[in-house]
Amino acid sequence: MSESNRPERQNQNNSRGSGDSPRGSNDGQRGSDGSRGNDGRGNPQGQSPNGPAKFGRPAMGWVMLVALMITIFLMLSFRGSGTHKPVEFSLWNSEFQRGNVIEQAIGDTYIRGKFDKPVQVDGREVREFEAAIPPLFGMEFAKSLTTIEYAKSTRTVFVNNNNLWLNLLIPLIPWVIIILAVWFILSRQLRNAGAGGGMLGNFGRSRHKITSKEHTNVTFEDVAGVDEAKDEVREIVEFLKNPKKFQRLGGRIPRGVLLMGEPGTGKTLLAKAIAGEADVPFYSISGSDFVEMFVGVGASRVRDLFKSAKDNSPCIIFLDEIDAVGRRRGAGFNSGGHDEREQTLNAILVEMDGFDTNDQVIVCAATNRLDVLDPALTRPGRFDRTVQVSLPDVKGRLEILKVHARKVKLGPNVDLARLARATPGFSGADLAAIINESALGATLQDKEFIEHSDLEEARDKVRFGRARRSRVIDEKEKIATAYHEAGHAVIQFLESDADPIHKVTIIPRGNYGGATMSLPEKDRQNYSRKWCIATMKTLFGGRIAEEMFTGDINTGAFGDIRMATGLARRMVREWGMNDRIGFVFYGEDDSRPSMFDLGGAKEYSDETARAIDEEVKKLIDLLYAETRSILEANRDRLDALAKALLKHETLDASDVDRVMRGEFVTRPSVSDLLDDSRPPTTRPVPPTPPAGPELPPGAIPAT
Repeated sequence: MSESNRPERQNQNNSRGSGDSPRGSNDGQRGSDGSRGNDGRGNPQGQSPNGPAKFGRPAMGWVMLVALMITIFLMLSFRGSGTHKPVEFSLWNSEFQRGNVIEQAIGDTYIRGKFDKPVQVDGREVREFEAAIPPLFGMEFAKSLTTIEYAKSTRTVFVNNNNLWLNLLIPLIPWVIIILAVWFILSRQLRNAGAGGGMLGNFGRSRHKITSKEHTNVTFEDVAGVDEAKDEVREIVEFLKNPKKFQRLGGRIPRGVLLMGEPGTGKTLLAKAIAGEADVPFYSISGSDFVEMFVGVGASRVRDLFKSAKDNSPCIIFLDEIDAVGRRRGAGFNSGGHDEREQTLNAILVEMDGFDTNDQVIVCAATNRLDVLDPALTRPGRFDRTVQVSLPDVKGRLEILKVHARKVKLGPNVDLARLARATPGFSGADLAAIINESALGATLQDKEFIEHSDLEEARDKVRFGRARRSRVIDEKEKIATAYHEAGHAVIQFLESDADPIHKVTIIPRGNYGGATMSLPEKDRQNYSRKWCIATMKTLFGGRIAEEMFTGDINTGAFGDIRMATGLARRMVREWGMNDRIGFVFYGEDDSRPSMFDLGGAKEYSDETARAIDEEVKKLIDLLYAETRSILEANRDRLDALAKALLKHETLDASDVDRVMRGEFVTRPSVSDLLDDSRPPTTRPVPPTPPAGPELPPGAIPAT
């Protein structure tokens, strides 16, 4: 059994297992739907704030690609002009008369060609040449040379005088295209810089999404289990719809609402419901979207977000996971005075309660770490209201299950009320996962609807993990697990202050080798001393029973030891349930800044710490001895329950009650079901011989 060593979370599931560690809690219902028809600033997609764009992004991409291909082609086409080496006109003339020039182009002022054999010029070989025609000779003289007999072996072309400027401009075309492309990109970035991102583009612009009533399907009817929180945010919607009604008596609309609760309780879903109910723009953004690698970008995005919101007021801004930027400032909390997160927080503080306080903009934020937020952020005037979104009680869990059950087909034997009782401490996200997992499981079994057994299996899967039925378990390990879980179950059955048993199983799930699950009759907000003692005895029962019947112990009780130790330490240090320590708090103060705890300093002396350790050990030893006495007195019941677990693998509350009364479990076991599923083996029956004449009494038939 090991779900948590914090007793205030024990009501999540008072189940005992022989595994090492629990499954982490689920965090669901994240994010906020945004309108696909907007660009985040209220503008239709594909249009800039200044008007419709001339080209879409795909078209502009094709234009740039074609321009790049043309540039590469032109650069390759005119690459050869740079390979011709300058030579003297006299050298060309002599090589031309020798017949070493195989091709040439003659213009007004130059001759460009190629030698058949390389010519040595200044210690290097030249094959492609370019010779300047002296002004005294001119192009006509060069033409006259081509009429001589030795010129017939040379391919000669004459360049038209009208193409002179074209020949000069063509090599410049690639560079002109490159310059124009760079200028276009920079001008576009500068035009879209907006809120201060500079030439780096949109870094300074907010990444919020705009959600309107037409683009969300979530309303207050879809939010269940948090009635008080729903009433608080319903007032916010009423403020925005009719502000003059509340200003009639001089009241001021709240500036902000802080939704605080554990992961998966429905904070973001509640914010979506606000967007679905209010006829005002709803801006949603995560706290991590403000922080970038560039200093000042977060503050710039905050200003851009609030500027857009003020232009469209009245409206709502939803900041999800605000603790990403709203952590407490000061030494020990950041890297210095110019920390990016601190600059972003300062911008949020100024925008929420600066000089302009008449804008009808309500900021709604969500976090599960209220203790780390800066006091300047949570004070009245910024976040006027703190709405606690707590884990649902049994009534709330039933309502949440009904909401999620609308989308699935339930069978006639489904009891959602029983499932709500069997899921203490489950969040809304956990309950949604149970409904979804049960639907998937029923579908894989080709069922027409979801049965209650599917919901029970989904509940165990969400809490403990998938059943590992294919795992090959050693027989000794299986016997040890059976006695371990039987020890939990016997103590829990006999202790009147413990929670009632719901189910006992030795089927491995996740990190658990088995589990003893409880079905609390009510949700606990406070824990009595009797309940704590009964819970600790139940934790000890597994290890003691295992040692009594197997003569050995193993690491399967690690979770039980950790949870029992944490419970005993909190009873002594924090809850004042020890006569020697008294009514004094020696626990850790979560609200105390961590900067005061540098070096691991304690607020009490070493003598007090020694006394706390002694009292914790004394309490554990006393209850451990009492638990052993109880199991020794009920050894027969313990043995019978363990054997029933080995036979049936899973026992419900009625089966445990029957075994504890000395009766047997009459339902078929797993092995019986497997035997029934096998085809019967029949032996061949010899044929019956034909009947002969009837013999008199005492006569022996002849063979």
